[in-house]
Amino acid sequence: MSTNASSAVLLSLEALGLSNVSMYPAFVIGTLAYLFIMFCNLLVLLSIALSKKLQKPMFVLLFNLPISDMLGATAFFPHLTLRIVTQNRLISLPPCVLQAFLIHVYGTGNLLILTARAYDRYIAICCPLRYNSIMSPHTLVKIIVTVWFITFSYMVTLFSMLARFKICRTHVVDLYCNNPSLLKLYCEDTRDNNYFGLFGIVVLQGGSLLVILYTYGQILRTCIMNSQPDTRKKAIQTCGTHLVVFLILEVNTLVTLMAHRFEGVSPFLRRAIGVSVLVFPPFLDPIIYGLKTAELKESIRMFLTRNVGATKL
Repeated sequence: MSTNASSAVLLSLEALGLSNVSMYPAFVIGTLAYLFIMFCNLLVLLSIALSKKLQKPMFVLLFNLPISDMLGATAFFPHLTLRIVTQNRLISLPPCVLQAFLIHVYGTGNLLILTARAYDRYIAICCPLRYNSIMSPHTLVKIIVTVWFITFSYMVTLFSMLARFKICRTHVVDLYCNNPSLLKLYCEDTRDNNYFGLFGIVVLQGGSLLVILYTYGQILRTCIMNSQPDTRKKAIQTCGTHLVVFLILEVNTLVTLMAHRFEGVSPFLRRAIGVSVLVFPPFLDPIIYGLKTAELKESIRMFLTRNVGATKL
């Protein structure tokens, strides 16, 4: 398909189903949610970047999470709120593919960043004497580069495989563009794309889940065996909270991707879970992984105090 022809194709996204009465409240809620997500993640990002005390592997890895969250939120919320106001469901093919690409980069990036962070915490708690030698600056750079290289190379390959086909349908079955909904626009044999997508689910999501479960299991085991009751309670609460946030992303992403492969799944349920992947992790990540961390909380407090004081002056 030629570039000009691709650009001329107008796709129709699934209707939001909002009445005239609920349209503007939904717009306000969507806008406020986006602004809150961006503010909290940007606050965590700047606090880590500007504080010398936070130049540690744990926070350098965490620095990548707000970037991924803001990318996903920006790919989803502005277009959604614009649709709410204009009631326009149409989108051309290139912006649709770009939105899908960025949303999948966000999802995969989050999984791998949280996996790398779990590995860092495992080394810090279970192998404290070897932490500095294992998590050296060189190793840290390799981990971060590997996370983003895997994320972008996989997504570039996944979406490049769509270029072989010609669109024969124009209705996107979801509220936003994603790879499974794009595949349904083609009438040609897309089995290779499906196999490659399943390979990514098994390797990336399955691998991340195994690493997370193993590392947090070992962290809990170490804390329970070697710590005081108060420390054990705090460790269990922290690990439990982190696992809940990770599993929300993991399970919701898996259900969303697999639901497209089973006709019996309720479209409403699939869309609701698909939207939750883009709302809850960016909303919860800066709170759970950032604002509840003592060192980062103190850095944020100092950052806000310094900047608010400077504004008053």
